[in-house]
Amino acid sequence: MSARPLPSGSPVAQGVDVTGVHAFLDALEAAPAIEPHSLMILRHGHLVASGWWAPYTPERPHLLYSLSKSFTATAAGMAAGEGLLSFDDPVISYFPEFEADITDPRSRAMLVRHVASMASGHEGETYERAYANDPDEIVRGFLLVPPERDPGTVFAYNQPATYTLAAIVQRVTGQTLTAYLRPRLLDPLGIGETFWQRGRSGRELGFSGLHATTDAVARLGRLYLQDGVWEGERLLPVGWVAEATRPHIDNSDNMAGYGGWPDWQQGYGYQFWNARHGYRGDGAYGQFCLVLPEHDAVIATTAATEEMQQVLDLVWEHLLPSFGPHPFAGREHEDTALRERLARLALPPATGKPAPPGRARDWSSAEFTPYGGVCADQPKLTSVAVTATADGWELRLTEDGHALQLCGGTTGWTVSEEPLPTAVSGGWTDDDTLAVDVVFLETPHRLTLTCALPDRTFEARWHTTPLHGSPLRALRAPRPSA
Repeated sequence: MSARPLPSGSPVAQGVDVTGVHAFLDALEAAPAIEPHSLMILRHGHLVASGWWAPYTPERPHLLYSLSKSFTATAAGMAAGEGLLSFDDPVISYFPEFEADITDPRSRAMLVRHVASMASGHEGETYERAYANDPDEIVRGFLLVPPERDPGTVFAYNQPATYTLAAIVQRVTGQTLTAYLRPRLLDPLGIGETFWQRGRSGRELGFSGLHATTDAVARLGRLYLQDGVWEGERLLPVGWVAEATRPHIDNSDNMAGYGGWPDWQQGYGYQFWNARHGYRGDGAYGQFCLVLPEHDAVIATTAATEEMQQVLDLVWEHLLPSFGPHPFAGREHEDTALRERLARLALPPATGKPAPPGRARDWSSAEFTPYGGVCADQPKLTSVAVTATADGWELRLTEDGHALQLCGGTTGWTVSEEPLPTAVSGGWTDDDTLAVDVVFLETPHRLTLTCALPDRTFEARWHTTPLHGSPLRALRAPRPSA
């Protein structure tokens, strides 16, 4: 099924001051801690600006991390609308096989609405404890962790809570989240292929692991902005959007882990964050679906940054003031300049020179081991072999006995789809040093590899660290053939 394009519109015709968009782009690209990957802005139901920083592209799925949670909540809302679950039911009622094991009264009192709103009664993240309790069945492991407080009284961002919500949906529907959402949400919205990582139980994770395009994120945001109605058809139950996006639990005093970021202290709904402006789904490293009802706008982004509050600060500083009440008549020429700028967005490649003259033989088939004996950022990466070529280099990375072959030149990005989607750049910084950046194109992650010839050692450094502990070969959307 080919997706119908989102309705497009001129920024100035939709009351968007183009100078504010330029200022936002300037600020993003000037911020050393932010690597932007994509941006889509919708106003009054129209796509008014979109761009991808090469080597990222529109059609490629991107790991959304915890923005996956908002899709999970949407599935739960739909299942509730079909009478398949109730947010007022005890969680344990959906897992009768655990009845005898779960004796703690607070665990037994936990309702579906509590896991949906991160209000299970636990005072912190429980994933490691839940996994230690039962690595094969995280729901059971989670319910075996006694909450410190009564459910519904304290906020704690807690992955097993969302995993449990996802498990309930998958149990009552008899389908994966993707299969359940495909005819009800994904196809009606015109969202193409999505890919969701699964856990040891075979279930889709729910709390993370969804790979989808920025366009998919923007469409979800537009659906919520339109109160669950898409092209005249109601997809979400009446009242669901208001219920899912209102604050269910106060989180103002329990976000120390977020460094006091103000947009993480405005309350939490059903897998949506309340913010100083509107509400949002968000995922680690800058995956955002911002819904701004007061401005009739949606902003979707993908990125690689640990400074997520800074991204929102820049939105509030530059984009919010650009949303005006009326079209900007007489400024239509500004649309063209913005469109041209968005079309040429690109991440600067790592710089490097060709193989040093007369040293190619020294570098050819040279093998490097981790500096210090172990690669701290990717411990199972045990060796890197380098071959200098006429126009670049080839690398063979060996991780846990598996080889990953990469090759590139010394100008620009070299994009490859096999053995997995990557873009590489770099080259020799001096006669004795090769430095290469590897971008894993279906994730927010970039790895810098530096090989030193004198002692035959390498260092590897993540710019943003993958959160699921995946081997390099798994840093891609989990297609059936992958």
